[in-house]
Amino acid sequence: MPVAFPLHFCIEDLPKPLLCVPLVVQWLWLAARYRSLTLPSAVNPAIPTGGLAGESKCDCLGQIGAAFGTHVAAWRRVAPGEDVLACRRLAGLAYPLIAKPDIGWCGYGVRRIRSDSELLAYQAAFPAGASFMVQRLVVAPNEAGLFYVRMPSDSSGRLVAVTVRHAPCVTGDGRLRLGALVARDPRLRRHRSSYAQSLGAAALERVPRAGEVVTLTTIASLRIGARYEDASACITETLSRRIDAIARSMPEFHVGRFDVRFESMSALRDGVFEIIEVNGAGSEAIHFWDPALPLGDAFAGVFAKQRMLFEIGNEMCRKGHRPVGMVALARAWLAQQRLISRYPAWN
Repeated sequence: MPVAFPLHFCIEDLPKPLLCVPLVVQWLWLAARYRSLTLPSAVNPAIPTGGLAGESKCDCLGQIGAAFGTHVAAWRRVAPGEDVLACRRLAGLAYPLIAKPDIGWCGYGVRRIRSDSELLAYQAAFPAGASFMVQRLVVAPNEAGLFYVRMPSDSSGRLVAVTVRHAPCVTGDGRLRLGALVARDPRLRRHRSSYAQSLGAAALERVPRAGEVVTLTTIASLRIGARYEDASACITETLSRRIDAIARSMPEFHVGRFDVRFESMSALRDGVFEIIEVNGAGSEAIHFWDPALPLGDAFAGVFAKQRMLFEIGNEMCRKGHRPVGMVALARAWLAQQRLISRYPAWN
């Protein structure tokens, strides 16, 4: 029987090794050209490792200038051993809220918290000696990643991409169980066990009403079935200026992604949004993971992003900044991976 191949192959269809190998090869080539394996860690000198690995979410959010506080979802860091209920009250946070690791990746350990008892249980399950944050749950229905770049020699930067994240969800028909609806969706069915974890196995036995939209997880991550849509066409001068002003309010911030919640595309174009995270040099330009983008175009974009990191890192070195050493970067990455494996269950 002949093997059927998809008519359109995109970057998210690739097995992880096939995705990583070309990027590693290019990174090594760029490292040889610029004589530094860790040069991109110099692009954001106020963030440890430039944001390549192990950076604090709280520290990154805390670098945003006070004048832009209304654009940031209220949050507070909870240090090891600190009274988490007092932290919640001091931050003025009501339930439900979001608890997430201070050092995290791809939504690991992120939970929607509905009560004092759930918050205390989250803290009890958190790795000893590690901090987490509590943050206001932004009820705006949409989420996007806004990718920003500023060359060190330029007085202003630019918003180069907007990517809308579509959380994994299904629509009920009044007949099929939730688990069956997940199983018939090619994108979602391989993550069924993850949804059983986030919703509870019993929830997959429920029969949603006809037309009922069931969101399967709080986290809009490709890792668990979310879909990314390139919405860069919605970039306006107003939105780009707003992001540039926020980025320039941070100390020497040149490359990164602002993850935001917003009410509508019209509101986003007008620069109305709330920031829930800031990610540095290691943040992906996630618009290349839009399944509508051909594989060749996606790889060309990812390669261009890596070249840009080395170019900016090289400029920063000329200004007197230095990248972290390979050992320090490896330690930061390994520490992050160890923490991720010990975080409480996400939902």
